Amino acid sequence: MAARTSAGSRTRVGKYELGRTLGEGTFAKVKFARNIETEQNVAIKILDKEKVLKHKMIGQIKREISTMKLIRHPNVIHMYEASRGRLKEDEARKYFQQLINAVDYCHSRGVYHRDLKPENLLLDANGVLKISDFGLSALPQQVREDGLLHTTCGTPNYVAPEVINNKGYDGARADLWSCGVILFVLMAGYLPFEDSNLTALYKKIFKADFNCPPWFSSSAKKLIKRILDPNPLTRITIPEIIENEWFKKGYIPPRFEQADVSLDDVDVIFNESGDTQNLVVERREEGPRVPATMNAFELISTSQGLNLSSLFEKQMGLVKRETRFTSKCPANEIISKIEEAAMPLGFDVKKNNYKMKLLGEKTGRKGHLAVTTEIFQVAPSLCMVELRKSGGDTLEFHKFYNNLSTGLKDIVWKTAEEGKVEEKDGAAAGSAPSR
Repeated sequence: MAARTSAGSRTRVGKYELGRTLGEGTFAKVKFARNIETEQNVAIKILDKEKVLKHKMIGQIKREISTMKLIRHPNVIHMYEASRGRLKEDEARKYFQQLINAVDYCHSRGVYHRDLKPENLLLDANGVLKISDFGLSALPQQVREDGLLHTTCGTPNYVAPEVINNKGYDGARADLWSCGVILFVLMAGYLPFEDSNLTALYKKIFKADFNCPPWFSSSAKKLIKRILDPNPLTRITIPEIIENEWFKKGYIPPRFEQADVSLDDVDVIFNESGDTQNLVVERREEGPRVPATMNAFELISTSQGLNLSSLFEKQMGLVKRETRFTSKCPANEIISKIEEAAMPLGFDVKKNNYKMKLLGEKTGRKGHLAVTTEIFQVAPSLCMVELRKSGGDTLEFHKFYNNLSTGLKDIVWKTAEEGKVEEKDGAAAGSAPSR
């Protein structure tokens, strides 16, 4: 709960002392705050829980919180001012480079912002651009079976034509269109598509009916026209932008580490009881919390198909750094099968007893993907196989395992009940199930 401090009658929320109001909306108020332990200045978004519950906004708010906890990038933050005025081309390019870095990273995590505009961009004290407001963002589980998003959202002047069409759209390509509009605004000081009549505005967007001002360089004009291509299939992609000569001028790729995150507290805030006593949650140090004791036989009997990862991982769309499966095949056969499945995927395999090191030949987002594999015998006729990312990008590890599992489906052990469920799902989808 919020409390008043004795000095200056300042309101304190946990370790944060609240200050002036920075902004206010229908469901939330944003206040300046200071961490009394570190002296760090932050912005705190205070939600009106009763309004959130009344208007059934829990799903959107939980998605925004989950997205902000999932994303850790030097060009992404949760509170920003609006950019205003026309910038010189070199300055606009610098901010556009940071914007593309951040958007590319979000897409690599399966997160699509869907409301990119200058009002959702901020500059910190060091002039570093930040992205804010993930309230309309989409997470991986929102992508339908056709691989597309179907919710029409965003700000009309910045929204891609395929989003308006309401026939499904690629979140990455739609975000990139918005980035193109932002680049135009930064350099021109006005919008490329603007009309007081919404129908007329949409017609301009559908046709990409805009003209660059004469002070744009020819290379900047060419890039903007390739980004603001109304056909998403021929629109330039982020990898192509990063190789563009205009973009590359003075470009410095970002370097940062992705931290492990937990979303366990997101559901707690919006529990079904509607208890308003949980508006502020303060974490207290009360020593390590120990789970209830469970012996090995109880652990095994609880896990479906002995896929132990299901016991320890929250299924909330997060990409994990490791995965496990069980098999009734001998350890030597499992090693051979993994080797056979990994090599065609472009991985060098090194074996040491019942351990394996798989190293990707191609350079990925964070260097070469490296996977460590180890086999454990948990019973005379049962082995557990653990695959752990030891280098490279976590999302690339996730994609690698999905491809690898296709070649391992004959050795992965499933219970009879799981087999029936997967057969049913496979028949409904018209394709063989994968693990």
